[in-house]
Amino acid sequence: MEPILIMRTAVVLLAVAAAGGLAMAGIRFAGKPHPPTWMAMGHGFIAGAAVTLLVYAYFTVGLPALAQFALVLFVLAAIGGVVLNLNYHWKQLPLPKRLMIVHALVAVIGFVLLLVAAWT
Repeated sequence: MEPILIMRTAVVLLAVAAAGGLAMAGIRFAGKPHPPTWMAMGHGFIAGAAVTLLVYAYFTVGLPALAQFALVLFVLAAIGGVVLNLNYHWKQLPLPKRLMIVHALVAVIGFVLLLVAAWT
């Protein structure tokens, strides 16, 4: 497998997940306590698929240093997403906006680093 192909595939999956994340953030900032469950689960599953691809590439064919750092950031963002889901969404509590923003910022920084690693 080509690491570049894996990274580019992960970029596409993460772009789809980011679109869902933006939609969910819009729902939360519009005043609803949390987005629909199907949207949150889809966002997490698609992002998880991308992270799984990157972990696979790391252990099999290797990743450039920039992509490795992006992977660490995605794992941190995933932990934040799990906290949002299990501690707030599933308990029907309003999602904390600050945690959502931190989750998004970490993921966006990772996304930009992965973009640079995949296309340079």
